[in-house]
Amino acid sequence: MQITQLLNLVKNALEDKKAEDIQVLDVSKLSSFTDMMVIASGLTSRQVSAMAMNVIEQAKAHGKQPLSECGRDFGEWALVDLGEIVVHVMQPQVRNFYQLERLWGEMEGAELVGNVA
Repeated sequence: MQITQLLNLVKNALEDKKAEDIQVLDVSKLSSFTDMMVIASGLTSRQVSAMAMNVIEQAKAHGKQPLSECGRDFGEWALVDLGEIVVHVMQPQVRNFYQLERLWGEMEGAELVGNVA
């Protein structure tokens, strides 16, 4: 599966569970562990967990086995590592605290690919 196909799969899986403020960062020039980061918000721990689980299920259904996942049981911040793409799903207060977009976005070489309404 090409990275653009995987990125579309991730976006669709998040949107299916009503993700808010989906941001995509190209960190390929900064990172040796991934090319893209997708960051999205879920309003409740249940929604965060459901979004992460949907990403995992959709990836597996399309032949992409996640390398790892964590945080789904707690639901404040869940991470799904798909290799080329790392997905962060957070509740708004957690996302505001860590500000991953700002942290990675301010580094030279990072590029905000876009957001999904």
